[in-house]
Amino acid sequence: MKILGDGARFIGVGSIQVVVDSAIYIVLTQLGLATLSANICGRCAGALLGFGLNGSVTFARNDQPHLRLRFVRYVILWLSLTAISTAALLWIAADAGLTRTWWCKPLIECALGMISFLLSRHWVYRR
Repeated sequence: MKILGDGARFIGVGSIQVVVDSAIYIVLTQLGLATLSANICGRCAGALLGFGLNGSVTFARNDQPHLRLRFVRYVILWLSLTAISTAALLWIAADAGLTRTWWCKPLIECALGMISFLLSRHWVYRR
């Protein structure tokens, strides 16, 4: 089944993204940057990496939409998931403290990754 291969590649790329994203978030918040800004910086770094790798490795097909359309769809998806991620981290920081967000950040991103996989496979990288 094609979805299993796509899923395995997405998990590989996503794992790299989560590590980069979470590491940047943790370092920036330790340096005093606010949760909102640090999360956006981390997710931007992960997104830049993920857009290229998912387009060329995970969902590489001849029937992909043009780069511009893929990018617009990716940005819409990224903004939506970033809003959810940031809201969750702000809530956790307010309720349990900043250090708790460091543990929750990778878990949040992995959960959002499942949504991202489905929307990427069937909308972002598909005509």
